[in-house]
Amino acid sequence: MNDTAKKNPVIVLFRHDLRLADNRALYAASQSGKPVVTVFVRDEVTSKSVRPPGGARRWWLHHSLAALSRSLDAMGQKLILQKGRTQAIVERLIKDTGADTVLWNRRYDPAGIETDTLLKARLQEQGIGAESFDGHLLHEPWQLKTGAGGYYRVYTPFWRAFLNGPEPRDPVPAPKILQQWTGSLSSDNLKDWALLPAKPDWAKAFHEDWTPGEEGAKEKLADFLDETVPSYQNDRDLPGIEGTSRLSPHLAHGEITPFQIWHASRPSAVNDKNSGVDTFRKEVGWREFSYHLLFNNPKLDQDNFNKTFDAFEWDKNRKHFNAWKSGNTGYPIVDAGMRQLWQTGWMHNRVRMIVASFLIKHLLIDWREGEKWFWDTLVDADPASNAASWQWVAGSGADASPYFRIFNPILQGEKFDPDGAYVRQFVPVLKDLPDKYLHKPWTAPHAVLDAADIKLDENYPSPVIEHGYARTRALDAYSRTR
Repeated sequence: MNDTAKKNPVIVLFRHDLRLADNRALYAASQSGKPVVTVFVRDEVTSKSVRPPGGARRWWLHHSLAALSRSLDAMGQKLILQKGRTQAIVERLIKDTGADTVLWNRRYDPAGIETDTLLKARLQEQGIGAESFDGHLLHEPWQLKTGAGGYYRVYTPFWRAFLNGPEPRDPVPAPKILQQWTGSLSSDNLKDWALLPAKPDWAKAFHEDWTPGEEGAKEKLADFLDETVPSYQNDRDLPGIEGTSRLSPHLAHGEITPFQIWHASRPSAVNDKNSGVDTFRKEVGWREFSYHLLFNNPKLDQDNFNKTFDAFEWDKNRKHFNAWKSGNTGYPIVDAGMRQLWQTGWMHNRVRMIVASFLIKHLLIDWREGEKWFWDTLVDADPASNAASWQWVAGSGADASPYFRIFNPILQGEKFDPDGAYVRQFVPVLKDLPDKYLHKPWTAPHAVLDAADIKLDENYPSPVIEHGYARTRALDAYSRTR
C-alpha cells in the first residue's frame, strides 16, 4: 500500500453541484493529495423546511447522477449514493473510512443552510475539518448591502451594486487526478430511488431537447454563445424559435456554474453586436437577485413579500385551476405553455409570465397554487427563482410587476407568436386555423372552424372566462386589497 492510500481520506459531499469542473470542494480535495471519497447525499428529512424536489427535477436528477457517476468512474472514483440524515451519514462514513476532512459547496435554500450549519458545527466539535465553498452564486447573498445596511428589494440598484463590486472569480478546472480510497463502502442503487416518474414520461424530451449532465451543459452554453446570443435580445421573447439559452435546468442541478457562464460570456470573447450578452447577463442577475431575496426571506414560497396581499380575496375554483393545469383554458398561448410544460418539463420564459398572469389575474387563483405546480413539473424548478417570479407576477413580491398589469392572452399570443409556430406545435388541433383566428379561435366563423376540423367545446374548449370581465374583476379585487 502506498503512502497516499494510508492517509486519512477527504469526503466530498455532492448535492446540487453535479459536476467536476469549477467544483471547488472537489478541487480542494484533489489538491490535498489525500484519497477522496465522493458521496451524493439525498437528505429530505433533516430540516423541517426541506422541500423535496418535484417529479420533473427527480427525473433530471436521476439522469444527472448517472452522468456524474460515469465521469467519476472514468477517474477511478465510485460515487457513493446515500439517502437519509446528512449528519448521520457523514458520521458513519467518517467511522468507516477514517476521514478527517469533509468538504462541500454551499447551498442557499433554507433547508440546505440549516442542514449544513448543523453539520459544520458538529464536525468541528469532533475535531473534523469542515469547509464549504462557493459555486452556486456569483456573490454571497450576505455581501451586497444597501447604503442603510439592509438588503436590496429592487433589482436595478441591486444589479448596479453587483456590477460595481469585484469581478466574479474565474472558474477552477476539473481535477486531473483524484486519489482513490481503497476501502469498500456500501452504496444505494440509483434505480432503487425510483426517481423516474411513470407519467408523464419525459424520455422523448430527454432525447430531443436535453442531455442532463455536465457535458450537456457545456454543449448548451457553447451552442448558445455561438449561435443564439447575437439575436438573444429580441428572440428570447419568441417561444416559437430557439431564442433562449436553455441553461436553467443545468444551473439548477449545478452541472454548470454561473462563474463558468460569466467567464465564457465576456463581451470580448463573444461575437455579439446587438447587446445580447448584456441582456443575457442581466437574466443571470435576476437569478442572483432571487437568491438575495430568498436568503433574507426564507419563506418566500409561502408568505407574501408584501403583507398587504395577505388580505387578497383568492378564488378557489378547482375547475378553473384544473383547466389551467391541463392546458384547456380556451386561450391558445396559455394552453400551449401548459401543454409544453407537461410534455417536456420546461416552458419558455415569456410564456411562464403569460400563464402565471392568467392564473392569478384572470382566474384569481392564489399564486402559491401555481408556484407549487411549477415546482412539481419544471426540470429547472428553483427555490429562489420560482417563488420570486410568481410573487413578481402577482404583484406581491419585491420589485413587483404593477398590480394593474394584466396580460391580454390574445394580444400576447399575437405579439410573441405571430406566425403561430408555438401554438401549432403544442396545440396541434389548431394547426389548420388561419393566423387571423389562431389566438382567438372562438371568433372564427363556423365555416373556418369546420374547415380546420375544430369543434369548440369538443376537441378544443371555449374560453373559461372572458378577458374583459376577468380584467375588471381582477382590478376590483386588487383595489379592495389596497
